[in-house]
Amino acid sequence: MVTLPTRNGGTVEITRVGALVDIHVRDAEGRTVATVVRRAGEEVALLAPLYARPK
Repeated sequence: MVTLPTRNGGTVEITRVGALVDIHVRDAEGRTVATVVRRAGEEVALLAPLYARPK
C-alpha cells in the first residue's frame, strides 16, 4: 500500500490487488470521499490532476 498526501490535507491510498489497484480517497478528517478500482497503471492518469502544479 502507498499513501499519498493531497494538497487539502487528505490522503490517497493505493493498494495493488493482482492486476488491479484499489484507490481510496479520504478528506482531511479521514472520511472516505471515493473508492475506485482500476487496472494497474491506470491510477497514474486518474490521479495526475490531483498533483498538477496550479497555473
